[in-house]
Amino acid sequence: MAPPSTSLVFTVRRCKPELVAPAKPTPLEYKLLSDIDDQEGLRFQIPVIQFYKYNPSMQGKDPARVIKEALAQTLVFYYPFAGRLREGPHRKLMVDCTGEGVMFIEADADVTLEQFGDALQPPFPCLEELLYDVPGSGGVLNCPLLLIQVTRLRCGGFIFALRLNHCMSDAAGLTQFMSAVGEMARGMLAPSTPPVWERHLLAAREPPRVTCKHREYEEVEGTIVPFEDMAHRSFFFGPTEVSRLRKLVPQHLRKCSTFELLTACLWRCRTIAIQANPKEEVRIICIVNARSKFNPPLPSGYYGNAFAFPVAVAEAGKLCQNPLGYALELVKQAKADVTEEYMKSLADLMVIKGRPHFTVIRSYLVSDVTRAGFGDVDFGWGKAVYGGPAKGGVGAIPGVASFLIPFKNKKGEAGIVLPITLPAQAMEIFVKELDGMLKETPIGSERKSIFISSSM
Repeated sequence: MAPPSTSLVFTVRRCKPELVAPAKPTPLEYKLLSDIDDQEGLRFQIPVIQFYKYNPSMQGKDPARVIKEALAQTLVFYYPFAGRLREGPHRKLMVDCTGEGVMFIEADADVTLEQFGDALQPPFPCLEELLYDVPGSGGVLNCPLLLIQVTRLRCGGFIFALRLNHCMSDAAGLTQFMSAVGEMARGMLAPSTPPVWERHLLAAREPPRVTCKHREYEEVEGTIVPFEDMAHRSFFFGPTEVSRLRKLVPQHLRKCSTFELLTACLWRCRTIAIQANPKEEVRIICIVNARSKFNPPLPSGYYGNAFAFPVAVAEAGKLCQNPLGYALELVKQAKADVTEEYMKSLADLMVIKGRPHFTVIRSYLVSDVTRAGFGDVDFGWGKAVYGGPAKGGVGAIPGVASFLIPFKNKKGEAGIVLPITLPAQAMEIFVKELDGMLKETPIGSERKSIFISSSM
């Protein structure tokens, strides 16, 4: 398991932020977002970070300049990113394709890549310096839709950090755009995957009608308790850890996906850690990419949000006292709920109910970005040493979201790293519970959680 991050401190010298506009004139028009893009739960900025090593073959080339020029060329094809979001009647979001550009920051840091340590993983030291929040740039409406900072390191490597207005794209759409910037940086004249807007494919029907159950948008009684003294940790799950967890579930569930297994494990450990009231319902929200659920599937170049937030619900006491297989069954069922009809019903619900936020009361959200391809983005210096979300706990409510991120540990083992954000005291319980689970004897043991039983 990964130890807490080191307390590395360094200085970043930034140039004045500038707007990078498309390299050629682009259409001046309004483009509607889909009714999946256009929901309250996506109205926030999401940070991504990539670390790149020094590459002798790129000697004399400035990564900031290369990326800035490639960005201007890419925005000719992805010109909506150079616009600004506006809000129309009924809170409907649209892109005003103004061609103003995306915000770009060139910077230098007095640190080497090696100083970050062997295990590059969230939380990253001095993140606010590596992805500077330019005053006035972070709003959802009337602000740049992307902010990019390229920070050169003393060793010749660099850090590419990006902040995206989530209403525009999901992880798959963002990596498609970033890969296009990489292709332009390496000398291509057009992206290998042409971008497809076609947001009408995920627009509400006429008339809208909710045909599926969407418990993720239920109105739940309760208040969101603001978490104080938040602790950030990352946990590594390699083949050994995943295999141990698999042995804790019944035979018929062992062919589950790693995402399902880890999500069930996290949900159970986290519920124990926050010492939830045993009689209250707790929720796990799984992000499910729905691109392949459509017939025909969504076009390969579609870069809008194309996922759902299906939810599994359980009484906290039952979740904590039952074996891992109980949580796993609920997670698998929630994922299976997402179909083409579910997505159409979801778009309709957004229009009928005024674009609600998914329920965050007693909820936890897990998103799998292991296949998103962040680490594969190549600006000419090769693949990223680390590529993916810059931190866990993003979104409107701190600590509600975690990501599964592909990762190699210092032994060279490929696995998954999971950033978790919890109050400090809860984090201690979470670590003990997870350690206990990983040391537990396979199915058939009678081990019960010692943490929840005292409060039941």
